[in-house]
Amino acid sequence: MQVRDGMSEVVLTVGPEHTLREAARSMSQRGVGAAIVLDPEQPGPGILTERDVLDAVGAGQDPDSERVGDHLASDLTFAACDWSLEHAAEEMVRGGFRHLIVVDGGELAGIVSMRDIVRCWVSEGATSEMPA
Repeated sequence: MQVRDGMSEVVLTVGPEHTLREAARSMSQRGVGAAIVLDPEQPGPGILTERDVLDAVGAGQDPDSERVGDHLASDLTFAACDWSLEHAAEEMVRGGFRHLIVVDGGELAGIVSMRDIVRCWVSEGATSEMPA
């Protein structure tokens, strides 16, 4: 299976000037663990994850004054629609993250999460049985 088979094409987007609380509220309401950050002054999309919000709050930062744009990773890995789900999972494990922004021809196509990948594998009858 490919990333296009498991990704969500409808994504939550926020701007860099939104507060962490606003972003967290939107993520909670939508039941998602990440939001795509669109900044017209940047060459591509960014991502804010629930871990980013937790790290900020855990460090004592005020979610009502901290801005999303100040909590973005600088070294993102983007997935292509035609990647295999295995390749996407490998990149997530290698990078230590659970979401990938998916691009197609340089344009935002969606987002894929580790949960999406597992859902696809389970629906296809994947097992955890090891050969003897």
